[in-house]
Amino acid sequence: MVPKHIVSAATIVINERNEILLIKGPRRGWEMPGGQVEEGESLKDAAIRETKEESGIDIEITKFCGVFQNVNASICNTLFLGKPTGGELTTTSESLEVGFFPVETALEMVTWGNFKQRIEYCLNEEHHPFYVEFSIPLKDC
Repeated sequence: MVPKHIVSAATIVINERNEILLIKGPRRGWEMPGGQVEEGESLKDAAIRETKEESGIDIEITKFCGVFQNVNASICNTLFLGKPTGGELTTTSESLEVGFFPVETALEMVTWGNFKQRIEYCLNEEHHPFYVEFSIPLKDC
């Protein structure tokens, strides 16, 4: 069998007020911007593109943080830290709401799966780089 993996890139975007950019998606609620890496695209470029597509914000990647791998679903989620460089907060077909929120507030808002843990790991440089394996059926991703 030929392996088929999904690779995604997400960014924890932190502004000058130490607030985190979150988007509210239709399926998973509040989360960091991110999505699948397209063919011929770098992980970093995918993180930048997905943030722009989902929030309207242009970013600069400041650090690669690590990987969360959903072993059962064959998904590798790469995570970055970034800072805003331009653009304007705007909702899109992929986001119902967007905004910057204080860290504690943002962590309370994110409730899907292990997304809160992903943000916490990215914010704690002692964890970098990290590699976290977990297993959730694809239907629950």
